[in-house]
Amino acid sequence: MIRLYKRPAPSRLWIFLAPLVAMVLTLLSGLILFSLLGVPVVEAFYAFFIEPLTSVYGLAELGVKAAPLIMIGVVLSVCFRAGVWNIGAEGQFILGAICGAAVGLSLKEVEAFWVLPLMMLAGIAGGMLWASIPALLRTRFNTNEILTSLMLTYVASLLLAYMVIGPLQDPFGFNFPQSALFHKAATLPVVWPNTRLHLGFVVALMLVGLVWLLMSRSMLGFSLLVTGSAPRAGRFAGFSVNRSVWVTMLVSGGVAGLAGLFEVAGPIGQLLPKISPGYGFTAIIVAFVGRLHPVGVLFAGLLLALSYLGGESAQISLNLPVAVTGVFQGLLLFFLLAADVLIHYSLKPVTTAPAEFTGLTNTQAQHVANSEQGAP
Repeated sequence: MIRLYKRPAPSRLWIFLAPLVAMVLTLLSGLILFSLLGVPVVEAFYAFFIEPLTSVYGLAELGVKAAPLIMIGVVLSVCFRAGVWNIGAEGQFILGAICGAAVGLSLKEVEAFWVLPLMMLAGIAGGMLWASIPALLRTRFNTNEILTSLMLTYVASLLLAYMVIGPLQDPFGFNFPQSALFHKAATLPVVWPNTRLHLGFVVALMLVGLVWLLMSRSMLGFSLLVTGSAPRAGRFAGFSVNRSVWVTMLVSGGVAGLAGLFEVAGPIGQLLPKISPGYGFTAIIVAFVGRLHPVGVLFAGLLLALSYLGGESAQISLNLPVAVTGVFQGLLLFFLLAADVLIHYSLKPVTTAPAEFTGLTNTQAQHVANSEQGAP
């Protein structure tokens, strides 16, 4: 029998090396996967990881895919470090898109500079509204925010489906489930000519810097870290856990809503029944691969964005199923979590017989086992 024993001091070096180890193991697993699918391994790896980066268009698309992942991932990292588990960023993403799109479509006759900022504010408000529900349930009724935020995601998806076949449907769209195309004042400006790279990527980079300053140079960031790592110490110091819940949920929900607005006002250009390939869920992987650090999240967002582009490229050139993207993302998270377990715990065999065969109580047997293995 093998048991896990907590290490007194986990290696800081391995904490930062773990994502690299997880990436290597994911690549090796991908090699096995491609072999089982009967696909030439070299061609598959080239199509998945290299081909998307060999053109200007591919590099621009990498930024387009990475923008929502970085925006959501960086604020989710703040949530997780504060001990608040917002798993519903996908729903907040959708609500932000709906609210921002509703404002833009209602002002379709207005060609003014303030239309887009007003849509952005509406997107932020929509995401914050959706995030406030699990925050209220957590602080008022001590409800688990993991479950409530996750379940609200499916409500948001159904609400989006209703809006594109109801109030926001294009009246001249031949009854297709979609809104009208946004007019020029309601679309994001392109920052790289002749590509789709939009202002949202610049906002994502700015957000990385702002969150780094917040968590490392402000009292608010310090209070969030303390309440997340040691809630009792935080309460003793006068930091409110409920305040941390509200701040992190509203900020993460607002940014997720803004990312949703950027998606529909940028590369999509209208509201559709499906506006996200799962950015809100993938951003959770981004946050953990980035070690909950803003700079790490930036690079992790680019990596996971490459997985989306690579999946599309492999689907076109090698006829691979689009689900390969999800498989790679899941393997990366699995190996990262496994590495984290081995960083914080050691595996040791237990040779002591169970208590019922030794005549010892469970407490005595555990004490003997710990003594033999040198564990505290």
